Amino acid sequence: MLNADESEKAGQSPIAYVFQDAHLLPWRNVLNNVALPLELMRVERGERLEASRRTIDLVGLADAADRYPNQLSGGMRMRVSLARAMVTEPSLLLLDEPFAALDEITRERLDEQLRQLWSAAGMTVVFVTHSTNEAAFLAQRAIVLSKRSGRIIEDRMLELPAQRTGPLRATPGFAGEVRALYDALERGER
Repeated sequence: MLNADESEKAGQSPIAYVFQDAHLLPWRNVLNNVALPLELMRVERGERLEASRRTIDLVGLADAADRYPNQLSGGMRMRVSLARAMVTEPSLLLLDEPFAALDEITRERLDEQLRQLWSAAGMTVVFVTHSTNEAAFLAQRAIVLSKRSGRIIEDRMLELPAQRTGPLRATPGFAGEVRALYDALERGER
């Protein structure tokens, strides 16, 4: 394991963030937005662009590398933001409601893609969401907090298969996990 200084020199960062808004730089195309963290780490230009192209491909945007943020849909902008976080190959990825403003179909597709990326990269992911459906689909472990004071209401290991695809959402087991998380949220309101 590399220490923090060695990780940064190798173009890796121990922690990466994806926020609720994509926060892309409008004057940079997709490729250069994704390359930004590596540029700030002073990774050599050719290496950072190659790493950025690989990561853009991972999130399914290879054909959009030359586009600018104003030429992208909301879902595409969030995938660019996700690629920008993942380009540093973090060991911990923190996401704060990154798909909250998206339509349901786009959100579910991005949830599936995030699970695939997480599985392939083997990193730890902490995902904040207000959606019990999203939490049940994404999490191996869900922690439900109270509305005020952030008290833990429930710390639950989800009893769902490790490999998850869209059809899982229509199963009784999935519905049961969503219900359990919803019940915990209601207890947190009291």
